Amino acid sequence: MQDLPRRGFLAGAAALAAAPAWARDKKLTDGIALIGPAERASRLARAQALMVQLGLSAIVTEAGSSLDYFTGVQWSRSERPCLAIIPREGQVGMVMPKFEEPSIRQSLGVPAEIRPWEEDENPYAIAAGLLADRKLASGKIGMEETTRLFIVDGLKAALPGAEVISGAAVFRGCRMIKSPAEIALMQVAADITVAALKHTHANVRAGMGPKDIAALMAAYTTGQGARVSFNLILIGEASAYPHGSRQPQVLGEGQVVLMDCGCNVGGYESDISRTFVFGEPTARQRKVWNDVAKGQQVAFEAAKIGAEAGSVDRAVRAYYDSLGWGPRYRLPGLSHRTGHGIGMDGHEPVNFVMSETTKLAPGMCFSDEPGIYIPGEFGVRLEDCIHLTPDGPRWFSQPPKSLDKPMG
Repeated sequence: MQDLPRRGFLAGAAALAAAPAWARDKKLTDGIALIGPAERASRLARAQALMVQLGLSAIVTEAGSSLDYFTGVQWSRSERPCLAIIPREGQVGMVMPKFEEPSIRQSLGVPAEIRPWEEDENPYAIAAGLLADRKLASGKIGMEETTRLFIVDGLKAALPGAEVISGAAVFRGCRMIKSPAEIALMQVAADITVAALKHTHANVRAGMGPKDIAALMAAYTTGQGARVSFNLILIGEASAYPHGSRQPQVLGEGQVVLMDCGCNVGGYESDISRTFVFGEPTARQRKVWNDVAKGQQVAFEAAKIGAEAGSVDRAVRAYYDSLGWGPRYRLPGLSHRTGHGIGMDGHEPVNFVMSETTKLAPGMCFSDEPGIYIPGEFGVRLEDCIHLTPDGPRWFSQPPKSLDKPMG
């Protein structure tokens, strides 16, 4: 028994020696700075200032990215509520299942008052008691916008003297504007996805299917210390349908390959799409690819501070309409929005969609992905994310300039 750890070490060393060189090299995640106490304290201060402005007594979020954002607690949603109550002043309150308390405390990153509930207790009554003790049970309570209805209803029943309303203005007011620390984590995630795309493109072979190509992406991504979020691989006609097809797909000469991939680093997402042709592209494939590449630049140039988010989508559609694609969302053309917000979630408010009136501001982050899809033939999507600075947009990843060098 004494030599088991040694045998395990030797087995691990042998596996590492047999791994590709990129898996043995320094990882892109090595040395990254994760979100720390000072950053979380500034987030809470911002939220509390917004609550005062908006006349809210407190905001409430359940398990999910907003819980992580404010408290560091990383927890999955279940039928048992785990709630963070952020008052307009004072310490965060945490309401959680008693038997889960030790596990939840492991990721708690802010000072908090813990109010656990036993299995035979009403968690909403516990939450109401916490608010009552803070003299906040008769005010306006703002709920995080993705909170499930049974939790909202439970709090309403337990707080008859309160007005339970949407707290989106506070949550969006904090999370939509990324800090330098958040942008740095998103940059590492983008760098890893770009490197994985290049590695995968160099190793695709005829006869592969989407799962084979996705496995190449996943191996490289995890080898760099990131967590795989998704790897959507569409081959041939399937590329004409933005989120895929159930039809069998096998890579062969002259087929379009659309790769939409992302990973997570330190709680923050990347989302990058590349489209290439396996073999020699046709003139039609080149034209569509070039139209999309230009469309992506049109969106980038339209993303000006102070402009409506919807104006970015409108600018792309005006360009595509001039080429005969569309109009609007009609196919062949661009059937989806030009882009979406991104951060801790792959899709966050707000979107580059025609009707969106939110004004663009420094610190906002978006995908830029105005694809063109031709049902029955193929589709092209190029997607790179941007972050807005006082001087305008900046790329997290540089778009490729040519179908002949589709990974840049």
